[in-house]
Amino acid sequence: MNNLIPRTDRGDLSAMRREMDRVFDRFFEGWPFQPAKGGRSWTPSLDLSESPKAVVVRAEIPGMEAKDIDIAITGDVLTIRGERRQDKEEKDENIHLVERRYGSFSRSIALPAEVETDKVDATYKDGVLKITMTKTKKASQRKIEGRAPLDHGGRRG
Repeated sequence: MNNLIPRTDRGDLSAMRREMDRVFDRFFEGWPFQPAKGGRSWTPSLDLSESPKAVVVRAEIPGMEAKDIDIAITGDVLTIRGERRQDKEEKDENIHLVERRYGSFSRSIALPAEVETDKVDATYKDGVLKITMTKTKKASQRKIEGRAPLDHGGRRG
């Protein structure tokens, strides 16, 4: 009976797993959004941090020039837009693989605090966009609720 069931190598199972991963990756590309016309869409990765006086956003946007990036603040939402253009193809060049993403992007993120829209500093260096937004006086003086005041002996009352 054992002769009727073919044996498989671990290599065969690994290859099958890699192919299944590729199938699922292709299926969920751009999910739940549709890819941009003429290619696959992309969005930059963001880091959002907050200090007592500022909100800072860092975005990975390699392969672009600062003039091709737009920044807008509407209410408590920061929006970053831009377009990364594809390199010019050479006539004698056979392309075998394209993994880099090109085209327009738009990324919006809700800010954790109110900021002064006229006190925004943006720098773009080595493919990283850093946006520093000064908090409003009201937002920077926010009091943390739920803490008991200290009495004169240093104990919580």
